[in-house]
Amino acid sequence: MNAANPSPLRMAALRLYKLLPVGISHRIVHAIQPTFTAGAVAIIEYDGRVLALRQVHRKGWSLPGGLIDGGEQPRDAVIREVREETGLTIEPGGAMATYFVPEIRHIDVIFRVHCETKPHVEVASEALESGWFALEELPEPDDSTRRIQHAVKLARVAPQPGHLVDPS
Repeated sequence: MNAANPSPLRMAALRLYKLLPVGISHRIVHAIQPTFTAGAVAIIEYDGRVLALRQVHRKGWSLPGGLIDGGEQPRDAVIREVREETGLTIEPGGAMATYFVPEIRHIDVIFRVHCETKPHVEVASEALESGWFALEELPEPDDSTRRIQHAVKLARVAPQPGHLVDPS
C-alpha cells in the first residue's frame, strides 16, 4: 500500500488514534517517532561583524544560543541564552531562518539582531571569551556553527516562490 491508499488496518488505527486523549496520543507518537532536539541561535551584528563566543563545551568560536527547553518558544530561548552567555538583553524579532539536520535529528531557529552601537558584552555561564568577526571568517567554527553559517548564507539569498508541481 502507498500513502495515497492506506491499508484498512492503518485507517482503523488512525480512527482509534483520533479518540485518544491528547497526552496519550503524544506519548504514542514520541515512542514511535523520536523527536528532534531544537536550538535557538542569535546572529548579533554590529558594523559588519557578528558576536562570537568561545565556550567551555565547544571547540573554536560559536554563536550565542543553545537548546530550547521543554515548553519554551524559540524566541524566549534565544533571549534567555543570550542573556545567560553575554549579559545582553535582546529583542530578536522574527526568525531569519530555520535549519533542519535530519541526520542528527536537530533543528536550529536562527534570529538576527542588529546593533546600532557596539554592545558591552559580559561573558558568563559557559562562555569564556567574546569577539567580533565577519560571519564567514569565524576562527575554527564547530560543526553546529558551520551549519548556522550555511543556513544564514542560504537565508540571505532571495527565496524563490514555490509552485504547484502537478496541476491536475
